[in-house]
Amino acid sequence: MEFLKLNNGVQCPVIGIGTFMLAPAEAENSVKEALKMGYSLVDTANAYVNERACGRGIKESGLKREDVFLSTKLWPSEYENENAVDETLARLGVEYVDLLYIHQPAGNWLAGYRQLEKAYREGKAKTIGISNFEGKYIAELETKWEIAPQFMQAEAHPYFTQKELRMTLDKYGIKLMSWYPLGHGDSSLMEEPVFKKLGEKYGKTAAQVILRWHTQMGFVVIPGSKNVDHIRDNLNILDFELTDAEIAEIAKLDRDRRYYHRTDEQLDQFASWQPAYEAE
Repeated sequence: MEFLKLNNGVQCPVIGIGTFMLAPAEAENSVKEALKMGYSLVDTANAYVNERACGRGIKESGLKREDVFLSTKLWPSEYENENAVDETLARLGVEYVDLLYIHQPAGNWLAGYRQLEKAYREGKAKTIGISNFEGKYIAELETKWEIAPQFMQAEAHPYFTQKELRMTLDKYGIKLMSWYPLGHGDSSLMEEPVFKKLGEKYGKTAAQVILRWHTQMGFVVIPGSKNVDHIRDNLNILDFELTDAEIAEIAKLDRDRRYYHRTDEQLDQFASWQPAYEAE
């Protein structure tokens, strides 16, 4: 496994198993199988309603707690709940998480960020992060944080490389954890000729080439799947390295094209929605 050194000295694996849109039983099995085959990063969230399942998967993998980098996110309706962090840890069945995010810039997000800072100081979170805080949101937060985050989680892929956002992140040594790393159900990215050519050169699939691009860009990538073969394939990207010229060729694909377009109305809805934790 390869690792990134974060701005507080903590090491994070460059690839992990994502659990977005996985039902509890699926998340439990994916986490267990991923950890058994060599993954060491697990990403979940209050909103995924599978934290308990991820915790079970970690235990079933047989790995020691300290050998798993566990990431989760507080949902906006939890930002003002003073017990939110402890309740999240209880669902996961752990005493700390390696990375704790606030999930969306909705509701009283500054109160949520203060919860992260408190958890960091108390050792309940080894690192902290912000998710989907692009543009004006990170611009405001950087004037108010007491502890700079270690991570930003946001959409990123060769069609949308987050150039502008990375200028801000680089000032503080904040790392990007990318979601929708292969696009979002859009085959056009995977079918770009450059990935076919590089796949033939390195004996890899287009998806594997794209995931390797993420890690060489300095991103942490968390592809999710309930298919064990896909999970194995996604990990099998660390035995080759794209050249600088190949990275430059892929850079020409950047279209500033995102797949996810969040609205202010959605942010209002996020602030009032409560995850149904009992479903886990």
